[in-house]
Amino acid sequence: MHIFTRFNKKNIQDRQIDTLIGLSKGLTADGKINQQEAECLLNWLVQCQSCSDNPMIENLLERVDEMLSDNILDQDEASELFQLLNAISGEKSELGEVAKTSSLPVDKPMPNIQFDGMSFLFTGTCAYGPRKKCQEVVDGLGGVNAKSVTKDLDYLVLGTYVTDSWIHESFGRKIEKAMKYRDEGLPIIIITEEHWANHAGL
Repeated sequence: MHIFTRFNKKNIQDRQIDTLIGLSKGLTADGKINQQEAECLLNWLVQCQSCSDNPMIENLLERVDEMLSDNILDQDEASELFQLLNAISGEKSELGEVAKTSSLPVDKPMPNIQFDGMSFLFTGTCAYGPRKKCQEVVDGLGGVNAKSVTKDLDYLVLGTYVTDSWIHESFGRKIEKAMKYRDEGLPIIIITEEHWANHAGL
């Protein structure tokens, strides 16, 4: 009976992944994700989680649930979800590529990071997890989580899955604004998620 249960569980997980791939292709076919599509995906993920503990389903559920926690899918979240679903469906996407510091507008060399009392803003998709999870790390180290790019921002953290095409993404506006302030001589620092994670001890 135990062997059968494990076999059946694996079959359920395999079917879930096949269905998720199909859903991902369908949802991204028009090149964007809207509020209604995200809500439908969330409902499907909740139903799937109730009958298995598929780690891919659980991780995606956590991310989509966080995106819709305020009942609004903003442009950054829609862009992030689109990239995630593109990666799942296997369509051509740069989401799986680690950010290339040579082609991203990060500070060179990236400096040591101070957390206590310093403000941080995350943009793009982070490998460490949903934005809320990254923000909890900042809180735990005495830092402050900013809501937008302002002249007082200390660090803009580029998620690992921000790619060379960042300027075409919705979160590109945050990066461009931070670059503008930096070019004007303001002490805003642009770093990669990997650099942030290393200094956070992750």
